Amino acid sequence: MNSLIVPLYWETIEPKEGEYCFELLDGLLKQARENEMKLIFLWFGLWKNSESMYVPAWMKQDTQTYYRARKANGEPINTISPLCQAAVDKDAAAFAKIMAHIRKMDEEESTVIVMQVENEIGLLGTGCDYSEAAKKAFAEDIPEELAKEYGVRGTWKEAFGTDAEEYFMAYYFAKAIEQITAAGQKEYPLPCYANAWLKQYPWYPGSYPSGGPVKNVHRIWKTAAPSLFTLAPDIYVPYVADILDEYGYNGNPLFVPEVRKDSVTASYCLYAFMHQNAIGYSPFGIEEIMLPPEAVEKPPMEVMAALNIDPSAFDITGSKDYLAAVYDLIEQMKPLYLKYRGTEHLKSYVKKTETDFGTWFTFEEYDLSVAYPPKMTAKPLAAGVVYELAPDKFLIAGMMSTLTFRPKEGENLRVDYLKIEEGTLEKGNWKPGRILNGDERMTLRLGDMPTCLYIELYKY
Repeated sequence: MNSLIVPLYWETIEPKEGEYCFELLDGLLKQARENEMKLIFLWFGLWKNSESMYVPAWMKQDTQTYYRARKANGEPINTISPLCQAAVDKDAAAFAKIMAHIRKMDEEESTVIVMQVENEIGLLGTGCDYSEAAKKAFAEDIPEELAKEYGVRGTWKEAFGTDAEEYFMAYYFAKAIEQITAAGQKEYPLPCYANAWLKQYPWYPGSYPSGGPVKNVHRIWKTAAPSLFTLAPDIYVPYVADILDEYGYNGNPLFVPEVRKDSVTASYCLYAFMHQNAIGYSPFGIEEIMLPPEAVEKPPMEVMAALNIDPSAFDITGSKDYLAAVYDLIEQMKPLYLKYRGTEHLKSYVKKTETDFGTWFTFEEYDLSVAYPPKMTAKPLAAGVVYELAPDKFLIAGMMSTLTFRPKEGENLRVDYLKIEEGTLEKGNWKPGRILNGDERMTLRLGDMPTCLYIELYKY
């Protein structure tokens, strides 16, 4: 672990309109440097978890100037409308002041490496904003940039049909984020991203924050907010690997600012880096992993049920040891990984579902089957990475897996081992430990702690 993700709260930075206080920010910079850590700051400005909870008191109380989004029946919600230009202007001004201050205090040290703009934005409880400004804009023709991107024209409803309300909110949230981000980057061009509360059951906009950067509106976000380098998922669902695959695509580097922190997170961490070339993987509330499991505060069950959060995501039993080992493994593998990533000589896997029993890899001279055991309480899932160093030489790192090398289909040959070594990687270099032979070579099995094997094969 070489970086921390830490919030900055607008209400503490601009407690009085136009007067800025950076005492907390400077304290975080000092502590991070003392602990040789990099920082990713979360800007909790206009929106956090869809609500406007961290805006300063002077903004909260002026509901005429800084108006709320409304439901179809006219009821206001605790979310300032992204169409409220006065609010967006104030947020952009505050973010610009923050970025200028970070540049002044940190440009040489580069303690702060990335900025998150807002947090899990969108509308909860309604799929669309029905404030007067929003209703007026919704009745207008879609912006030209979206007309070109989608090849459609007309009003939002004419252009996008049943998706119109969510697409409308995605565009105006993205447009607001672009203004805020661009204002900050003008002062200090750090990479910035936005994060998503995932689209999940029961699937309709408003049950998850409508307009946030969920996958189905990425085209709109990429069009309206080009200053963001990526759109990131916050992952508490059981199907973590599917989300890693969904969000890690060309043009959207995988960065995971929030993810479950139980023992299986170590497996997903390895897969995120090795399979999807992630640039960051951050279990939520990682400071709690060192506590006794019973000391970790969990969201109330009714809250987790309402938000469809898997309760096991907060069970940290065994998590610290597995995650620490995987983080260390990734650090020591880095030179090897950087050499082989993007080639057919590096393949990675993770158990994705209860009915996922294994995988099959094809290499130049050999095939490899990997079998997964069932999920076990407080244990990681099957996960690993296989490097083909030469046609008959392999380096394997992983856990909870049984591996079997096979000849190519049609070859009337058997496969056997010239060498099996346990060992470790140090800065990409193999450091052999035990030589495995005799009974140990009957089955290549990786246990619950990450294990490294070097293998040389032959056929006869």
